[in-house]
Amino acid sequence: MKLLVAALDSELVAFDLDPAGFERLVTGPGKLKAAYSLTRRLEAGRVDEIVVVGTAGSLAPAGSVEASGVFDIAVAIQHDVTDLEGVAGQHVSLPARVETGRGTATIATGDSFVDDADAVAFIRGLGATLVDMEAYAYIWVAQQYGVPITVLKAVSDNAQDGATTHWDEAVAACSVTLRQEITKRYGV
Repeated sequence: MKLLVAALDSELVAFDLDPAGFERLVTGPGKLKAAYSLTRRLEAGRVDEIVVVGTAGSLAPAGSVEASGVFDIAVAIQHDVTDLEGVAGQHVSLPARVETGRGTATIATGDSFVDDADAVAFIRGLGATLVDMEAYAYIWVAQQYGVPITVLKAVSDNAQDGATTHWDEAVAACSVTLRQEITKRYGV
């Protein structure tokens, strides 16, 4: 069984309730809810693959190739943590980065919605091209259970001023784009 995971119901509006071969899991937004919900589900029974779909803010300049589309996440980092020496992006007890073993994009995860130019510049400096609130947690939990994970993120906004306003309008369109990607990859 494949597990189709999203943080919010709105990210799955274009999907059937349970697409063929998939069970659906909505975790809620943020790292803690993502880790808790995915862990509970993995404890409840066998999952052969986790497929995450969701939205992300782009850290790329508007109009660039990286500013739109669907991205297959290779690496996730955390932008809202620091270690004991004050190094941003380094956690006290978790790895600085987690990897899916596929994809090409790097995403920075944090527990706040990013919508300002200063935050974008800071996070871009950590090496990320996208930003979200759950990917790091999903990948870390999948690694703990040895379950392969694919994380597909559709760009919903440019993570700059006004992103929250545009995100509400963009999430339905992102869901359609993600559904098309799942159909292409999995034939459902």
